[in-house]
Amino acid sequence: MSLAPTLDYERRFLGSGARLLAGVDEVGRGALAGPVSVGIAVIDLSRQDLLDDVRDSKLLRESERERLEPLVRSWCVASAVGHASAKEIDALGLISAMRTAGTRAWLDLLGRGVIPEVVLLDGSHNWLSPEPQASLFDDADPAPGCDAPVHTLVKADMQCLSVAAASILAKVERDRLMGVLHEEFPGYGWNENKGYGTALHREALNALGPTPYHRVSWQIL
Repeated sequence: MSLAPTLDYERRFLGSGARLLAGVDEVGRGALAGPVSVGIAVIDLSRQDLLDDVRDSKLLRESERERLEPLVRSWCVASAVGHASAKEIDALGLISAMRTAGTRAWLDLLGRGVIPEVVLLDGSHNWLSPEPQASLFDDADPAPGCDAPVHTLVKADMQCLSVAAASILAKVERDRLMGVLHEEFPGYGWNENKGYGTALHREALNALGPTPYHRVSWQIL
């Protein structure tokens, strides 16, 4: 088992006056089928305690993720998961689809009156913030989406508890969605491979062809 993530990095933001921090992570980025999903775990930097056994979702067995998911939701001030479908990935491109999924989760939080003051995002690239939109008018409405400062950190899911928690939320919800899709198309093994490119999945693709839930723009055949 890897070293347990902490809130040490997150608490650095207390010095800037922030109290509510949103840890953000995505899952499903490299899958051949199914959505890309973005989890957000909001914590209170002034009072949040640690949560035992939480790790980056990739390091946990499915049974452990399922056990931890309700604990993570209870531990957070608030949480949300957003999805972008395979069709949206094909139409928008992966990064824009990830932003779409993250925006859906962000707007869910705002709709419940939760307004994070700072965001900690796994990785080196801020794909979450809305893209600047050129306009002829100074008073044009800004693009909807995350409007809090976003800080990126490589391997944040390994060392930051808020981001590891977000990864569990996103992974469990996406896996459940893939289980539902498996019932519609059982020949691809999505109950096991969750849409990733295993040998069984690729063999089924060659034999059966793609479904509406495959990312066909990826030239997967």
